[in-house]
Amino acid sequence: MSEATPARSLSSQSRRSFLLRKLHSLTGALPVGGFLLFHFWTNAKALQGQERFDAAVSEISHMPYLPVLEIGLVVLPLAFHAVYGVKLALEGRPNVGRYTYSRNWMYTMQRVTGLLAFAFIGLHLWQYWVQKWLGRMAPEDFYPRLCASMASTVGGVPVMALVYIFGIAASVFHFANGLWGFCFSWGVTVSRRAQRTAAVVFGLAGLVVFALGANTVVYFATGAPFPGTPSPAAEGARTCADIASSTDARASTGTDARASTGVASVPREPLAPASH
Repeated sequence: MSEATPARSLSSQSRRSFLLRKLHSLTGALPVGGFLLFHFWTNAKALQGQERFDAAVSEISHMPYLPVLEIGLVVLPLAFHAVYGVKLALEGRPNVGRYTYSRNWMYTMQRVTGLLAFAFIGLHLWQYWVQKWLGRMAPEDFYPRLCASMASTVGGVPVMALVYIFGIAASVFHFANGLWGFCFSWGVTVSRRAQRTAAVVFGLAGLVVFALGANTVVYFATGAPFPGTPSPAAEGARTCADIASSTDARASTGTDARASTGVASVPREPLAPASH
């Protein structure tokens, strides 16, 4: 009896680790991955102007049981996937220096991009979702805040826009490569041919999703999307360019007013990234 106890304990621990890894893979593919695609698609409405973007955000804000859905389908799965993913990443022992197989590199990159995506998503949630929950920002403030944050520069470099570009790249790679791992670990792609096909399909899908997210960031940063992008802003819609122009006009008016009253003018500093 005493000899069977350690074996039973080891078996139980192995089974628990197996189930946690399966749950980690499942949450990354469905709730978290699905929300990532939905979030990119909703944000892309910004290209049509603030009115269309605000309407999309308002539709989400007025969904019934929204707090329950956000916590149950987004926050909790994301928290589990992120925390357990960090645990796996720290426990992993990369050996790409000894075994330079493509899948070995993909395994390492999956861990690295997971940590980068964790930091980026945390930053994004703090800047907008948490601020909304704390009552410091209304949904209609998202659009002008994103325009100001992405367009701001430090020494002429759009730092926040670059952070978002690299953060989106890490998140999309982690998602696309994670889908390959999900199909492999769940027995969807058994043969080598199926695995190669899945790698191509998910790789191309990842490029499309990255282009969707990066295009939105470029629009917020420059006021114009990639050339040839469909669904441009409707005529008369308020865009990032309009917001920047009105900000410059108010600054110019304020400078003129100070000059006329004999008050010394102070040079206007660039808009700082949103980091409340």
